[in-house]
Amino acid sequence: MGKQPVRPAGKTALALALAAFIWQPDALAHGGETHLVPMEKTLQAFGADIQWDDYAQMFTIVKDGAYVKVKPGAQTAMVNGKALPLTVPVVMKENRAWIDEGFINEVFQSGLDQTFQVEKTPHPLNGLNADEIQRAVQAVKNAPQFKPGLRFSEISLHEPPKAAVWAFVLEGKPVSASRKAEVIMLDDVHVIESVVDLDSNQVLSWTPIDGAHGMVLLDDFVSVQKIITSSSDFAAALKKHGINDPQKVITTPLTVGYFDGKDGLKQNQRLLKVVSYLDVGDGNYWAHPIENLVAVVDLQQQKIIKIEEGPVIPVPLPPRPWDGRDRTAPAIKPLNIIEPEGKNYTISGDTIRWQNWEFHLRLHSRVGPMLSTVTWNDGAKKRQVMYEGSLGGMIVPYGDPDIGWYFKAYLDSGDYGMGTLTSSIARGKDAPENAVLLDETIADYSGKPTTIPRAIAIFERYAGPEYKHQELGQPNVSAERRELVVRWISTIGNYDYIFDWVFHQNGTIGIDAGATGIEAVKGVQAKTIHDPSAREDTRYGTLIDHNIVGTTHQHIYNFRLDLDVDGVNNSLLAMDPVVEPNTRGGPRTSTMQLKRYPITSEQQAAQKFDPGTIRLLANPGKENRMGYPVAYQLIPYAGGTHPVATGAQFAPDEWIYHRLSFMDKQLWVTRYSPDEQYPEGKYPNRSTHDTGLGRYVKDNQTLENSDTVVWMTTGTTHVARAEEWPIMPTEWVHALLKPWNFFDETPTLNLSGRPAEK
Repeated sequence: MGKQPVRPAGKTALALALAAFIWQPDALAHGGETHLVPMEKTLQAFGADIQWDDYAQMFTIVKDGAYVKVKPGAQTAMVNGKALPLTVPVVMKENRAWIDEGFINEVFQSGLDQTFQVEKTPHPLNGLNADEIQRAVQAVKNAPQFKPGLRFSEISLHEPPKAAVWAFVLEGKPVSASRKAEVIMLDDVHVIESVVDLDSNQVLSWTPIDGAHGMVLLDDFVSVQKIITSSSDFAAALKKHGINDPQKVITTPLTVGYFDGKDGLKQNQRLLKVVSYLDVGDGNYWAHPIENLVAVVDLQQQKIIKIEEGPVIPVPLPPRPWDGRDRTAPAIKPLNIIEPEGKNYTISGDTIRWQNWEFHLRLHSRVGPMLSTVTWNDGAKKRQVMYEGSLGGMIVPYGDPDIGWYFKAYLDSGDYGMGTLTSSIARGKDAPENAVLLDETIADYSGKPTTIPRAIAIFERYAGPEYKHQELGQPNVSAERRELVVRWISTIGNYDYIFDWVFHQNGTIGIDAGATGIEAVKGVQAKTIHDPSAREDTRYGTLIDHNIVGTTHQHIYNFRLDLDVDGVNNSLLAMDPVVEPNTRGGPRTSTMQLKRYPITSEQQAAQKFDPGTIRLLANPGKENRMGYPVAYQLIPYAGGTHPVATGAQFAPDEWIYHRLSFMDKQLWVTRYSPDEQYPEGKYPNRSTHDTGLGRYVKDNQTLENSDTVVWMTTGTTHVARAEEWPIMPTEWVHALLKPWNFFDETPTLNLSGRPAEK
């Protein structure tokens, strides 16, 4: 859908110092009747942020890309550094500022802010808007196969052919294919796929999917809570833990995985396992786990079919508020990030242009932001970099074999839908105050279009010096580095995940994944590490509070990157630094050299990543001026604050390896197929075998001079520590896509790097 700027709440009350100004009716310009409205209330309702500078006696008004300065009584306002005549000045009456009712149109439709521009021709990858979602749902409901009770797990754009989309972006050729929607429905345990032609409102296909379990939907969360609260059997189990009021129990519905029947669960049932926490009124029920108590819920029957219990562990009861409500906050002076002349980027529909970069952005209900048709403007030519990039999928596996933990290996994207669980971004906290915040529209489980406010943030930031050099006795030469960040946050239960796509002026693309929120903790007997039970209690984790263990686990992310480096046909190249004997004489005994070789097949490309090596996706048909093939370097792990996940921490005979391959290797490259979208497969919930990357590489297709997709796996092995409790400061891991002989020289020589004139 087209981007919609959102409305940040006003954050600064207007100063009482405005009393210095006096209401002056004769100050109104041009005569005639003027209708005045209160400034603060009106502009805040419009979505603007207002501040009063007592020293300068001036208002600053910020709305999206507009930065406005205006003094009471002045005949002009400054909009993005340019003077704008006002029909009626801002006036004061009884210590309040008043504006003409036409002030908003006059200032914000003046054309001096060019951040948002009209999309002349819609991009073929624009996400479905509310009307298209409604028409897709109605078409499906009109189909003879439809029956009441079907729920919707995904309604998204059915993408047109890749070649046609590139032709639109690079050559301006219209896409002839009609707009289509892909609709995925759940009929109890059964999954149904449908494709709808949005031009004719006709259902083109209706396909039941055998053996697949669909996603956990938001109404399942509500159902589980009701089932648990109303169960007399579960109430009896709670009493063993000293809990007499089931209404104070908060449930967490979890996918059950697959263990070849060893867990006693039937594969044809739609099941969830439910662990519970006690609400003691401190706002942090996560700190009060009801340990060794698991309910197995059948969503079809809407009842508990099994209760699994272990030894009773007392519920940790001391309050542990995570929001600082029990602490005194230090006084912090404001840190203002301003863009007084407006933004350096424009947003046209769903297309963002910044510096030499141009890309398309939409929100997908499963994987979150999808960045498409990424190009670099090299003079008068658009050079292809990436057709599509997104989070492909992720998994959070825990290492504890106990009753309430052994099944915990959350496929957050594929099991729950991380786009659906998008967390609205708070300006000045989740993103800097200069960010533009975009609303997005997706469908809910009933098929209703739902707007997620402030779903994505876009902002420019200072990122250090791009380069610097100073010759002895000569003026310094340095240039400022800027970055454009696309930020999205998804909250899945206790964890919040922050994903940044970072565009550099030098052609690099960074992908940063941050984990924050509250750790899933285990109730234990030990209060300190010196207690008799502590050694056994901490076998699978760390004691981070009295009677609370943070269980060791991993956060493993996989990113699907359909790179098209200066064209669609690419090859995978390897360069390994090696030490070789010196054969040219002199005192040196050894040399540093590079071992260069192609990686020619899908199975050869799937590999553990050695940060000391270089892997390039290159275009053998394009060269820079020195004759090297233009390329991008693939760096799955470019740093982080926890140990790198060089692979999943499981024995080879674990059943999880039968279901998932992506988590154990950091680099995968496959031949492009529009049907291969997710590293864990399209329907991973309760899957019995690998329908993702493990299946994609079975045919071991060649990668030489072909259309390929890169899958980069990165992440952290999370060993808990006390400093992460009761809330976890954001822990980041970084991946990079770095130009490698893509350019002929330093691409940022046009920055302000020249020395200042004397």
